[in-house]
Amino acid sequence: MESCCNARCGLIAGAVIGAVVAVLGGILIPVGDIIIEETVKKESVIEPGTPAYENWVSTGASVYRQIWFFDVQNPQEVVERGVSPVLVEKGPYTYTVGYLPKANITFNANHTVSFLMPLGAIFVPRMSVGSENDTITSLNLAVAGAYTLVPKLLHTILETMIRSSNSSLFQRRTVKELLWGYQDPMLKEVVGLFSPYNGTYDGYYNIHSGKDDVSKVGIIDMWKGSKSLSFWNDAYCDMINGTTASSFPPFVDRTKPLYFFSADICRSVAALYEQTMDLKGIPVYRFGLPSSTFASPAVNPANHCYCKDVKTTKNCTIAGVLDMSSCQDGNPIYMSLPHFLYGSPSLQEAMRGLRPSEEHHSTFLDVEPMTGFTLRFSKKIQVNMMYGPSKVITVLKKVKDYTIFPVVWMNESAELDDETADLLKKELVGSIQMLDIIQKTMLGCGVAVFVVCLIAYCVVRRKHNRTQIA
Repeated sequence: MESCCNARCGLIAGAVIGAVVAVLGGILIPVGDIIIEETVKKESVIEPGTPAYENWVSTGASVYRQIWFFDVQNPQEVVERGVSPVLVEKGPYTYTVGYLPKANITFNANHTVSFLMPLGAIFVPRMSVGSENDTITSLNLAVAGAYTLVPKLLHTILETMIRSSNSSLFQRRTVKELLWGYQDPMLKEVVGLFSPYNGTYDGYYNIHSGKDDVSKVGIIDMWKGSKSLSFWNDAYCDMINGTTASSFPPFVDRTKPLYFFSADICRSVAALYEQTMDLKGIPVYRFGLPSSTFASPAVNPANHCYCKDVKTTKNCTIAGVLDMSSCQDGNPIYMSLPHFLYGSPSLQEAMRGLRPSEEHHSTFLDVEPMTGFTLRFSKKIQVNMMYGPSKVITVLKKVKDYTIFPVVWMNESAELDDETADLLKKELVGSIQMLDIIQKTMLGCGVAVFVVCLIAYCVVRRKHNRTQIA
């Protein structure tokens, strides 16, 4: 009789303990989440001593800019007979960029941080198809630029300048000259796609530190001393939205777009969630630019203010290009995705050799959702210039229509290294996974013990009752 009582008491105690463990496991779920959330909030603030600050000041990953040129195979036939240019992609020529830490960092009273982003590029031969001395037959930057900048009434003078300098619509230059500058014989000054670059800066930027509100950390407050742009003459298109794309506020919601501002294209864009991926054992959200980013206003009315020239854009019906002349001192620069991805068919049909591919030419960001850190990215853009027909300029007399010509396309990319990945997995992913295991183990074991003890108690009690009846 006494042993039976002890057994029932023990089972009751076991059930109680199991229930307590289960309850503790259940309680640990929200409590653990709160602890992790508060830790992430604290470490996401941009101030000395936090992981976010160390990651922000100087990126630990190597950032590479790969450049592909469009080498013109038939320059003489284009000028003399007006045939379509035949292009062959040549590259990549690779440079290390983004290796310089942010400069002139100043913490302001309104919880913003001011800084400059130094620009520099170092050639990486081992990641390139050749040397910077390789030659490319490409569009003559000076002739194409002057065609737009010089009023048509003065094109006779421009024709004289072109002839006297022995210039043409196309030229053969080295990779180094085309990118970083050369003395142009017609303009008598240095011309280059990115000249000047080394030793220059992007900014000033003012961004929110997140100290007063972590949901704003990294978001741009001002660029070059202004809260909006002045390029597009429209309140909507001149908005500066989001971050610089190196990171975003923590606790990323994949149902909402990620906004970032790109000085390269003088505008803000929105990236949309595409899929969840594994990056070196770390779950990340992949966000990409949708096809509507450079769509024509006829398809995406929000882009109406980016259409600046109704003549070259066919009354704003051309999709896939962004007229940059308003933020490039009037130069006829057009930005697009590589090979005119998502662009109007007429852009690709104007020349031969273009093969747009979503796999190779789309932009994406892989973002760790808890911290908002961008752990891998690939930002792709193409630089184009415009030229058109002329009855005065000899090298343009055979041109039939306005042509947006691709000069180069670039892929700027980076990925966190193995050491950083291991550290992140240990400090963040590992901690979350361990807490999740503890929570589930306590909850599961507690429920199991409670159920087993309860069933055993019922069995013992029933057996005891039968014995008493007998």
